[in-house]
Amino acid sequence: MSRRYVVIGAGAVGATIAAELHLAGIDVVVVARGANLEALRAHGLRYIRPSATDGGPADVRHLNLAVAGGPDEVELRSGDVLVLATKSQDSEALLAAWAWQPVDGGRTTAAEALPVVLLQNGIENARTALRRFAVVIDAMVLSPSSHLRPGEVISPAAPLVAGFLLGRAPGGGVGDPVVEEIAADLRRGASAVRIVNDIGRWKAGKLLGNLAYNLDALYPPSPRRDAASAELVVEARRAFDAAGIETADLRLDGGFDPTQLVIHDIPGFPRQGSSTWQSLARGGSVESDFLNGEIVLLARLHGLTAPVNAGVQRRIAVAARLGTPPGGLGDADLGELLAAGRTAGGPRSGRQPGGEVLVDAKALHDELASAVPPLLLDVRWALGDPHGHDHYREGHLPGAVYVDLDTELAAAPGGTAGRHPLPELADLQRAARSWGLTAGRPVVVYDDNGGLSAARAWWLLRWAGVADVRILDGALGAWRDAGLPIETGEIIPLPGDVVLEAGHLPVLDADAAAAVARDGILLDARAPERYRGEVEPVDPRAGHIPGAVSASTGDNLDTAGRFLPAAELRARFLALGASAGGGSAQAPIGVYCGSGVTASHEIAALAVAGFDAALFPGSWSAWSSDPARPVATGPR
Repeated sequence: MSRRYVVIGAGAVGATIAAELHLAGIDVVVVARGANLEALRAHGLRYIRPSATDGGPADVRHLNLAVAGGPDEVELRSGDVLVLATKSQDSEALLAAWAWQPVDGGRTTAAEALPVVLLQNGIENARTALRRFAVVIDAMVLSPSSHLRPGEVISPAAPLVAGFLLGRAPGGGVGDPVVEEIAADLRRGASAVRIVNDIGRWKAGKLLGNLAYNLDALYPPSPRRDAASAELVVEARRAFDAAGIETADLRLDGGFDPTQLVIHDIPGFPRQGSSTWQSLARGGSVESDFLNGEIVLLARLHGLTAPVNAGVQRRIAVAARLGTPPGGLGDADLGELLAAGRTAGGPRSGRQPGGEVLVDAKALHDELASAVPPLLLDVRWALGDPHGHDHYREGHLPGAVYVDLDTELAAAPGGTAGRHPLPELADLQRAARSWGLTAGRPVVVYDDNGGLSAARAWWLLRWAGVADVRILDGALGAWRDAGLPIETGEIIPLPGDVVLEAGHLPVLDADAAAAVARDGILLDARAPERYRGEVEPVDPRAGHIPGAVSASTGDNLDTAGRFLPAAELRARFLALGASAGGGSAQAPIGVYCGSGVTASHEIAALAVAGFDAALFPGSWSAWSSDPARPVATGPR
């Protein structure tokens, strides 16, 4: 039996797909409601397309589609495909209504026998469908169609009308015969289609765009609206990271040939705004609870906040209830929205300052366009390479300021103080102000070697009371791998006004380090051969502090130079002897390295894994310079 498509929802996307399937000779039933149903039954679908010739009049077609008002008016049969093309707030009720409808006279039900295709925004619909339907095909939708009047849809793209990524939920799709057949029919219906095995990543990536462009439903274009858009995405990435949800980057690979999906001006039918804009214009319900509200939910479930998304969610819902027209709120309200976000979430709205150690390159890119962009510090340094400043000038993150580890993140070396003693607080404050650090501004540090040197700046600033400091995960390489821009030359910032206060992270002297080695766990972050005393390239004696455990910092990173996932890091440190209690129940942990630089990186990895640790700043360079201190060699 041939396939028939039962398109539930005759709005912009549903009616466009139904029209094109119908024009391609494929059997279609459209399910509508209210005034839209009445208009379709009385006059058919008024389907408006661009002219075949440039500058010509609109191509207005009247299509007599099979129309139904609900499941009781459709006799389902084997080979049918249900297509849900409604807003997300309607999914639960509609899927429940259609799932248990009889197929082939009652031998089975729709949920058991028929696939359902979700042509919807948001990421919750797949869960809702999988609760009942055995075969769920999720889709990422790119469609510029608009629906403002009953029985009418404007489809301005040509020669193709829409683009879709299709995949089985929760995963799979390539080679799946059902997905392949549906994709072939959609292609016959003038749509670009690509089948993917990871549709969830693409839906999450699309949601990031939905958050930003749906602001057009509330506000006219303005720089402040652009800032709010960036804040929405920053909060969303925080929530996705906390929930372990990966996002695909539509900007890098949308999966379609853009020359085939071109939006044209149609005389007399100007292009309208986003789907939420259209909902407000029609006076219909809005799906903000499943767009911005999805981010709010994820944030709350994982101990974060998303105040800008929550503000937009509330504003859209209230606008729909009060009948506020699209763009009905002004710039002053945008200012209140952004201010409320900063107040609720701190300098980086959407997360708790100081609660995070790492930041992803793409998330950082979005933050740099936000209302409160972080200060970027480039800490290019490596043992034996004195040319960090030159490397910085040859290419750095946009706006990043160079930090000299030897002179700004350490005092002068000497004797039992070690090679990189902690700087005097006044000197560190002077340096931080020269970098442009102002009170309350977030900071992101990076280098080009996995964060091994940047972590020194991370630790020092947190020790000095700067709560919101993070390390760029994957360092400069991750930024480049993401295809993000690089600047050359020197950045000279305006002076900052930060006031630093020592003592916000614990430190150890040599006696305290020896005590931790005896009573807790003292981790040696150097390479294993230096720990064992087989080689010692820079310090007076070879070996390690008696009782210390070898825990090479390099083992905290994967092959791409990124920190291992938190669960893997936690398992590593538990295996090394850390106690699982955490907080006050945790046995003391201390860390040292050669001179207190890579030990800071180990403390960052411990923080990712949920452990607190103290730094021995003098490290082996200080211990080995004191002839009164004992030295151990070998594997323990």
